[in-house]
Amino acid sequence: MTRPNHMAAAALAALLALPAAAQDAEKTLYFYNWTDYYPVELLAKFEAETGIKVILDGFDSNDTLLAKLQSGGAAYDVIVPSDYIIPGLIADGLLMKIDTNAMENYVHMKDAFKNPDFDPKHEYSAPYLWGVTGLAYDSAQVEGGVLEASWKEYFEPRPELEGKIAALDTASDVILAASLYLGIPQCTESNDDAKRILELLEAQKPKLKLYSSDSTVDRLASGEVALHHVWNGATARATAQRDTIRFLYPVEGIPMFRDNFAVPANAPHPENAKIFINWMMKPENAAAVSNAIAYGNAIKSDEFLSDQWRAMDAINMPEEYASRLVPTQDCGPAARELRDKIWTRLKG
Repeated sequence: MTRPNHMAAAALAALLALPAAAQDAEKTLYFYNWTDYYPVELLAKFEAETGIKVILDGFDSNDTLLAKLQSGGAAYDVIVPSDYIIPGLIADGLLMKIDTNAMENYVHMKDAFKNPDFDPKHEYSAPYLWGVTGLAYDSAQVEGGVLEASWKEYFEPRPELEGKIAALDTASDVILAASLYLGIPQCTESNDDAKRILELLEAQKPKLKLYSSDSTVDRLASGEVALHHVWNGATARATAQRDTIRFLYPVEGIPMFRDNFAVPANAPHPENAKIFINWMMKPENAAAVSNAIAYGNAIKSDEFLSDQWRAMDAINMPEEYASRLVPTQDCGPAARELRDKIWTRLKG
């Protein structure tokens, strides 16, 4: 005969004694993510499999997320900070330790994403999506159909490409790309470095068609430009419409952003948060996000990727390019001020 578990019985009785609203609250997850950065149909799958209802809010920048956490005005269970702000969140006591490396599905993480510099033991975060800002070109508009995997093709373009090149209209993206090409640290505070960067960008400017960070997918897909400084996710979506588009990972390095799941220190449902994060490390679930959003994930999920993404270097990066990835850094005030001066001179 089985001995009765009095503690379990007492816990069940206490739960049943709670009002219905309180019981429902225990099956809730408040999720704060970048806007349009998670497929709602996958949330429905999570809710069906776990019984946990997800309430999703969106934000538009890391600054917005940081301000929300610092104000303590809203209690979320899962947030999605980018890599470079995580050390500060940890130092300020704004994140809860969740020991991702002890979760069941951690074994599915790709080795290239383990032990990140911003959270070396994955104690406070788990990878969500990652991406790069590189170069996309239309092979049908390029003589020979192939460009060299170098920023030189962009900053010192071939004569036949002049006037057919689009640059992003974002100081940080443009100046970081120039820094990589010139071998200058991305957070330089040197006036000499700034002079070299400005000279490169001023020489390039007459060869561009435009600066724009909007409508990048349409611009590529329509063939309006032959070469675009652009994000890999936008490239993938454009390639789905125009199959002659190719993506480059420059040998000098390519800026990489890594967005992560984390749990705020004041999360009301931390156990639900851990269930969600572990669930998202299952290969089929990670792939479902990549298939919908067109950005790569850090999980061994290639077999679940749709055929169109699996065939694209822009999403399914070849392993040999891993050494070219350069994580973005949170530059200090002096470096940011120098960057602003370069941009003002360039666009003035």
